Amino acid sequence: MKRLSTLVAIVAFAPAFFPPEASAATAARPNIVLLMGDDHGWDETAYNGHPYLKTPVLDEIARTGLRLDRFYSGGSSCSPTRATIVTGRHGNRSGVFNPGYSTRPEEIGIARLLRDAGYSTAHFGKWHIGPVKAGSPTNPGAMGFDTWLAHDNFYELDPWFSRDGAPPRQFKGESSEIVVAEAIRYIDQVKAAGKPFFIMVWFGSPHEPYSGLPADLALYDNLPATFATKKVRLTSNETGKPIQRVQREVLRERFAEITAMDRSIGQLRAYLRKVGLRDNTFLWYCGDNGTSSDANATVPFRGDKGKIYEGGIRVPCVIEWPARIAHPRATAVNAVSTDMLPTLCELAGAPLPRRPLDGISLVPLIDGKMTSRPSPICFWNGHPSRPDPRPYIDPKLQEGTTPLVKLGPDGKATRNFVNNVYSNIQEKDFGGARAIVDNRFKLVIDGNKGSGTELFDLRADPYEKNNILAAHLAEARQLESKLRAWQQSVLESLTGADYQ
Repeated sequence: MKRLSTLVAIVAFAPAFFPPEASAATAARPNIVLLMGDDHGWDETAYNGHPYLKTPVLDEIARTGLRLDRFYSGGSSCSPTRATIVTGRHGNRSGVFNPGYSTRPEEIGIARLLRDAGYSTAHFGKWHIGPVKAGSPTNPGAMGFDTWLAHDNFYELDPWFSRDGAPPRQFKGESSEIVVAEAIRYIDQVKAAGKPFFIMVWFGSPHEPYSGLPADLALYDNLPATFATKKVRLTSNETGKPIQRVQREVLRERFAEITAMDRSIGQLRAYLRKVGLRDNTFLWYCGDNGTSSDANATVPFRGDKGKIYEGGIRVPCVIEWPARIAHPRATAVNAVSTDMLPTLCELAGAPLPRRPLDGISLVPLIDGKMTSRPSPICFWNGHPSRPDPRPYIDPKLQEGTTPLVKLGPDGKATRNFVNNVYSNIQEKDFGGARAIVDNRFKLVIDGNKGSGTELFDLRADPYEKNNILAAHLAEARQLESKLRAWQQSVLESLTGADYQ
């Protein structure tokens, strides 16, 4: 199929692979730590105005580093967003449509790029874009990580992890503190080698079902009685099956998890300071999607997890790098998780792959030189419904191993993955909830089933209350055209065209 030439404004076509330069500049490249919460929505930090949550560490980073007030997750649920971080590409390009879909072995991951540029690489925590076991073609090792202690999906207190693909074993303790302790041990092992390190820590918190340490739970004993008027559906920690509970009890446990996660980030920062690495460590925290529906009590935006309205894709985001971000700043420039790969590659002197990318480097933003985004951001929850009969990856290789509390549809306490072959593009493949965001407007098509086309002025109406489509038809048509061209490129990637 003829490739489009009109996508340059939206999709970054990067140069061919080339070796990073060996120079004095590379010796000063930062260590890199990516941290991500699971279902941690935009308002669920004290620095963003949450009335009850205690997040002193994230608050301090927001106060002293770079606060990104308009940061988006690349997907409205976990697996699609995780694919955007690893590949710099929308999840639909490699068939990661929803949770439970794996990425593809041919994708070029950020860890591989940084490892080839001289970084030591490690992943700790949730993976969820393929099994973490040995032999999986999409485990962290296959994607470029030298070592990993990981779970196929989400995890709670006393989690089960696989180390470097070995059979999983249980680790006793608070899960966020466990993965941060592993990251600290890894840094201790590699820091003497003189190589920079790239570490990715993906927390299991605050994804349901919730659980917390007594001291953390006690912080939220006095939540408002108004939260007790609603029951919400989530997973039972006792049975692994769905249950309805009073939201006040649920929020108490969820908030305890967020506070524990925040504390663990503080433990990592304290360690980096102790060993003299904090100044030149680039630390980046964000959530993977908006707040889940069971915990939607204070979300100011429209929608929640799973929706492409702001409540589903606006997430907290802060960056700390004392050596380069010497003065605190906040930015209202739009940014998205697909920006992580090109940003980190530029900082590390690593090459970009020659294939469509959906993010841009935020280095100018980090340096205070970007005042608006040069290209729109696109979102898409839909996916083709007629794959080829053969799977993209052998189903045996897609079987998960790490236990979790929540039972799957098959009654098992593990999760398997799928990825399908798509050999052609049809008109109906362009459907589903989708959106495009520029520096002012957001065009949403079928954000809710049957809702049609909506246009919002996010600067004047961040809560998406007023559909101004009729008054701005020309702007809407331009955005719709760009969105359609981007979808065409994504579907071409889905057929495997980028791997040829």
